[in-house]
Amino acid sequence: MQSSEAGPLAVDETAKSEFAAIDWSMPWFAQFAARGQRWQHAALASYAALLAEMNADASEMRQTTGRGQRLGFIAQDDLPSGASYEAHIASTGCVPTRHNLHDFFNGSMWFAFPRIKAALNARQSTAIDALGIGPTRGGVRDTLTLFDENALLFACADPSLSAALRGFDWQTLLVARRDAWGARCEVRCFGHALLEKLIAPFKACTGHAWIVDVPSAYFEWDRPERDAWLDQTVSAALLGTDSLTSRMFAPLPVLGIPDWWAENELPAFYDDTSVFRPGRRNR
Repeated sequence: MQSSEAGPLAVDETAKSEFAAIDWSMPWFAQFAARGQRWQHAALASYAALLAEMNADASEMRQTTGRGQRLGFIAQDDLPSGASYEAHIASTGCVPTRHNLHDFFNGSMWFAFPRIKAALNARQSTAIDALGIGPTRGGVRDTLTLFDENALLFACADPSLSAALRGFDWQTLLVARRDAWGARCEVRCFGHALLEKLIAPFKACTGHAWIVDVPSAYFEWDRPERDAWLDQTVSAALLGTDSLTSRMFAPLPVLGIPDWWAENELPAFYDDTSVFRPGRRNR
């Protein structure tokens, strides 16, 4: 691996400023702050140092990708010419990674939710085997990509709250039932493109919520237990559902999540219909 002083793995000043902007106190980043801060220090040193830190963690975790290959991270330039990104990960275990926030957060999800990432890779690579690489991905691959890039995991033990989310009933979900958050429902950020956007949060920033029905006891478990349960349950759903479509998601403006943004403590925050829209089901 090349030195951080020169060459393709050298320090990039633009990348350094991007990595320095991560605020680990924000709730969407706090879920993986312990590992993330360590990776951030490496990324600020050099591209080579970031890859080394990621691979050290991968070696310790012994995680596998979609077809059972041991997870590792390589420089983007090491992806063979003409090779498909997802197929390469499935067949070799090696995730091509650039020195930028997008791939930093992508790598983070391989550790936060390893089974979900492996399931997405397995489904993507199987679709590629069947249909090849063309100008369009097709419906299933589009849905998998949407999940990978922009998903929120909405864990919920109350069907009325899930119904409010599906029905764009923001007043019920985010105002009247505000006390249910943390006790009957909660959210995890998964999509790495969504996390990249949340470096500079804006009111209209919206994730695609994948609703996960959880038992009431879920909210009595500690955070690692809940994450492991979500990882297992959602990965099984991704592998076991034949017809994956974008209609399976519900839009959720991230800054509207209770306790995630100070301004949403005022009910008037949710009166902005350009963000909290009535939605297709209520029109």
